[in-house]
Amino acid sequence: MTITLAFLALLMAAFAGWLVRQSVGVQPWIADSQTAALPPQQVSLTASPVGLAVFLAVVTSVFGLTISAYVMRMAAAPEWDFLPQPPLLWINGALLVLASLALQTAWSAARQANAQRFAQSLGFGAACTVAFIAGQVLLWRELSGAGYSMARYVGSAFFVLMGALHALHMLGGLYALLRVVLRLQRGVALPQVREAVGLCAIYWHYLLLVWAVLFTVLFVGAEPLYAWCRS
Repeated sequence: MTITLAFLALLMAAFAGWLVRQSVGVQPWIADSQTAALPPQQVSLTASPVGLAVFLAVVTSVFGLTISAYVMRMAAAPEWDFLPQPPLLWINGALLVLASLALQTAWSAARQANAQRFAQSLGFGAACTVAFIAGQVLLWRELSGAGYSMARYVGSAFFVLMGALHALHMLGGLYALLRVVLRLQRGVALPQVREAVGLCAIYWHYLLLVWAVLFTVLFVGAEPLYAWCRS
């Protein structure tokens, strides 16, 4: 449990440091002319990146505690039934990777004021995210249909719990993207939404890393993790 929490704390610290580097020493994304005229070293942290860093710290704590409960349950089990790895599991992971890359491309397009590439990238990223969430539901139905129900398999119960938490956070990200689109439809210029798009991209990268951890502890790394817990 201690190792799991330490790893997730290190992951959160890396993201917080990245956010600070993105906010200090550069011009804020949304700034008035007076702020823009300040020398780079006088520009302070904007509220949005700090807020995202705090939120990610809370999310990390939630997932960290859930994974810790999973590890403790593993350690107490004399036997453990490992979940299979159907092709849909890997397809879902690929969809989330594509979504993260698309959001990064949309952020770059917003900085360059490239409206066409921005719209294409944002739409593709949102579509991949929706497909990922739908794929997670289908994955659970596939596992349940194969006999891996929550009532009989502890690993299945943890997959549903962690997967649902992860999907809810993805839905929150989609809501943030919708707000960006609505702002653009109201006539806001593309450069004025660079901050929001950038924070969304960071959020997607973070959720991709979270899924990579869940993917490892629940599926591909479950056997060595169980062996370590029982040693």
